[in-house]
Amino acid sequence: MIAQVYQLPGEKRETVPEPVQEAVTEAVPAPVQKPAPEPAQESVQEPVKETAPQSIPAPQPAPVQTAPAPAVTAPPQTETTAQTVSRKPWDPDTTETEAAQHLKETEETPYTFKDFVNDALDLVGSVMVSVFVVMLMFTYLFRVADVEGPSMIPTLQDGDKLLLTRVGRAYETGDILILNSRMAYTLDKDGNLKGSADGKPNGLGKQIVKRLIAQGSQEVNINFTEGVVYVDGQALDEPYVNTPTNRDEGGFTYPFTVPEGYVFVMGDNRYISLDSRSSRVGLIPVDDVTGRVIWRILPFSDFGGVK
Repeated sequence: MIAQVYQLPGEKRETVPEPVQEAVTEAVPAPVQKPAPEPAQESVQEPVKETAPQSIPAPQPAPVQTAPAPAVTAPPQTETTAQTVSRKPWDPDTTETEAAQHLKETEETPYTFKDFVNDALDLVGSVMVSVFVVMLMFTYLFRVADVEGPSMIPTLQDGDKLLLTRVGRAYETGDILILNSRMAYTLDKDGNLKGSADGKPNGLGKQIVKRLIAQGSQEVNINFTEGVVYVDGQALDEPYVNTPTNRDEGGFTYPFTVPEGYVFVMGDNRYISLDSRSSRVGLIPVDDVTGRVIWRILPFSDFGGVK
């Protein structure tokens, strides 16, 4: 093939030496053999017009055909992403494969009789601790009591089941108490305490439920004609009573002051209640107070606090 160079006005026309033409022919064998439009030849030849040696590399667009496109989508990047796939939140250092292997080993571990015994012992231990805690609570903090008889009507009914607290010894007038009536104390004519002559228990010998009227250093007075109870000279507001306090059981001469460490109690059903008005109950030591009623458990229809 002969490379032609067009002469510009005023320039001396030259012919490219033959060896150069052969080099061009050998450098681009395939593209030159294809028929190409005339303008394509002119575009290839234009760089030769300025400097012939520099126009020889013009066919370099051929190597561009082998562009390094495969390197852009290199498979190693995909492999690296697969190896660092999400890790379990419970163990950041555990991969999917390791977690699956651990799960497989766990499933393949047999459940032996020794495992059953250990699980059973754990369960028994938990139950025993729970029972022990409940026993402590109901020994030192709470207790359950049943109501027998009509002496606390209308507040409490026969057969009611009550929850009482043993926390503290700070009682107030109007509190409902459970008491142990084992000793009955009254006052002689000089205001001194007296119990049984032989020192033996002279009370009812059972637990009773009554309402606190007065305690140590408080003065009790009862007007049996009007049926009104006075504590420290103030008439008590007693909306809880079933009948007025008209019965005098002869246990005390009113008014009198309750000695320190003792309580004076009465039932809400004043007409039939056997309480501190009688010498069979009298004053009860604070140490014999079992607890204060705070809740009615049964019947469910009356479930709730008690006042």
